[in-house]
Amino acid sequence: MDFSDIKAILADEAAKRKIEEYELYYSSETSVSTETLKDEISAFSSGTTRGICFRCKLDGKIGYAATELFDEDELRGLVLRASENARFIEKSDGIIFKGSEKYEELPKREYTALSAAELKRIALDIQKKTYEADKRVTDGTQSFAATQFGEIRLFNSYGLDLCCASGGNIVYANPVMKDGEESQSDFEAAAYDSSTDISSLVKKSVEKTVGKFGARNVASGKYSVVISAKQMKALLGVYSSAFSAKQAQNGLSVLAGKEGERIASELITVTDDPMREGNPYITNFDAEGVAAYKKTVVDKGILKTLLYNLETAKKAGVQSTGNASKSGYASPIGTSPYSFCIEGGDKTLDELFELAENGIYITELKGLHAGADPVTGDFSLESAGFIIENGKLSNAVKNFTLAGNFFEILRSVCAISDNVEMGVPGGDTAFGAPAFFIEKMSIAGE
Repeated sequence: MDFSDIKAILADEAAKRKIEEYELYYSSETSVSTETLKDEISAFSSGTTRGICFRCKLDGKIGYAATELFDEDELRGLVLRASENARFIEKSDGIIFKGSEKYEELPKREYTALSAAELKRIALDIQKKTYEADKRVTDGTQSFAATQFGEIRLFNSYGLDLCCASGGNIVYANPVMKDGEESQSDFEAAAYDSSTDISSLVKKSVEKTVGKFGARNVASGKYSVVISAKQMKALLGVYSSAFSAKQAQNGLSVLAGKEGERIASELITVTDDPMREGNPYITNFDAEGVAAYKKTVVDKGILKTLLYNLETAKKAGVQSTGNASKSGYASPIGTSPYSFCIEGGDKTLDELFELAENGIYITELKGLHAGADPVTGDFSLESAGFIIENGKLSNAVKNFTLAGNFFEILRSVCAISDNVEMGVPGGDTAFGAPAFFIEKMSIAGE
């Protein structure tokens, strides 16, 4: 049964039940992944999921029902269940969106899903090259390759009919290395296409692992700190919920009531772009059918807007920013960014080290979801990295705790790098950030 048949059945049943306002949200996803251990494929998975959510409005109340079964009886029953659910809802709000005036044209991209055979070949090639890269690479080393593609369709009683397909391929190398009695591990991940240099991916993963050997402890104190782009990206991901209007309206964000105010240094500009170059998951509409577009969330330190869906925008008396989201076809509507990124500055990473003179380069933050409070911005995290001596990287350091506040970092940052590192998307959101130089931060070591 194709989508046109699904629409026809649901529309017919809605008309029979005199439901004038309704919406269909359909999603499908195919994913295949493979993982290696030693010189063999150790794990392989493949699956396709698809489902539909019928949302209707009766007497001002929104009712939901969802299914993965696509036969006529089930689809007609879906309408009945949604309408019955609406009658038991206490809240008398909810919006079926009529449509935006304009939707951005999606960039033309070719989505080429890798076959199972190709994924296995690539994963084994990464594994082989990793073992060949350094004689210290040992058992426990893993490689991974995956492909994931999906489609979202949204149709409603106002005639809104939207479709978006996106996806991509991902690979990573995870070497385990042993030097004497010391063992270390790290990884490097990347989006994959025909231009991806597997040898470069492997080289980076091995170099990162080698850099950890001989790590020493560091004394407690206040240090000049450079936080790597990778770790700033991870911090942004943890604290991105503070930019949600829903969190602000629920009293769970320090940014509540601060739109139009300075919240960060002039060096900080944060954008959210649903069609950012390099992000495999793109769209021109959100989970409510509102047009998705690039927006500047923080402009040179000024908070320009929080991220809104229709409900939170109505409550605030503003327009939706097109950031409604659903974690799955059957999920309630929430809010999330697309490609959420702190834009780069004008310094190279080496220039940040020179500014730090003598300090610490943070390359690893552990336990972010346990040691970081997304509401207050506070964190206290076990960390690792490298000593900076006379503006140059020196010995690796480990087993120290970095303590601070994310929003204070945004206010006190002294310089940022010109290179923005974008992460592999988690769900439909990708985060990006440059490296940061902060003049003084608290380190708890020996």
